Amino acid sequence: MSEASYTTLETRPGTLWPLFRRSPLAIAAATVTLLMVLGAILAPLIAPQNPFDPAALDLANALFPPSWVAGSDPRFLLGSDDQGRDVLSALLYGSRISLLVGVAAVLFAAVIGVAVGLVAGYAGGWVDTLAMRLADVQLTIPSILIALMIDGLARAALPMAAHDAMAIYVLIFSIGIADWPQYARIVRTATAVQKTLGYVSAARVMGVPAPVIVLRHILPNVLTSVLVLGTLGLALAIIAEATLSFLGVGMPPTAPSLGTLIRVGNNFLFSGEWWITLFPSLTLVVLALAVNMLGDWLRDALNPKLK
Repeated sequence: MSEASYTTLETRPGTLWPLFRRSPLAIAAATVTLLMVLGAILAPLIAPQNPFDPAALDLANALFPPSWVAGSDPRFLLGSDDQGRDVLSALLYGSRISLLVGVAAVLFAAVIGVAVGLVAGYAGGWVDTLAMRLADVQLTIPSILIALMIDGLARAALPMAAHDAMAIYVLIFSIGIADWPQYARIVRTATAVQKTLGYVSAARVMGVPAPVIVLRHILPNVLTSVLVLGTLGLALAIIAEATLSFLGVGMPPTAPSLGTLIRVGNNFLFSGEWWITLFPSLTLVVLALAVNMLGDWLRDALNPKLK
């Protein structure tokens, strides 16, 4: 996605609702996303079991197939895993963790990227050059490798006993710090355009301090671009979390995310217990696809030139 795509957004946010109602694809994506988010938020109320509570688990209930397969138990609609956890409950709680990590990582990356982009775009000169060269260098390295490196450094620095407790914070920091350059480049370009417009020049003539100009006048005009990029980045952040957890450097099995559930289920894929990995995989694909489709629609709706 080019920077110009985000700096020529024309449609006002207030006109999005009529456009949304005329897009069946956007309605479907938003509905799926909303249902999955509500399921994750309401997991303690609607899940048949708390998969994080060892007292609620019974190994005698392990490896039951889904309810429509012979030999199943009606208590486990989507079957159970090797620890006796209800797969449906694990999906609801796992989605909660994946969404939490994804949203927090996007917010973290956006805060850093927006701050760097605003300063670089408004100040210009060597500040702009230094910030953008740092962003360019980081963009040459795949985000997942940066996240793996930071996760490894954090695990080496933290005591072994703190690894599980700090896993979610390390994930958020790793994914967020790997993605800030995208926000910085987009905001820097938009800020450089905005500071040449008349309202900024008028504010300068009136003696308004630079921080006030940046925060009160320029920032609101670049937030739409950040919103679009953040929506698209949420799907990537969720996939990044699942990738790290699948590789064994994310959430622990005692508090599994969707990636951890896929990794655990993968060990049983060839022994016939296909449901342990299939349903988490489908949930991850549907969630990421719905969020990404919603982001694509938002990008196109806010910029008619892209249609």
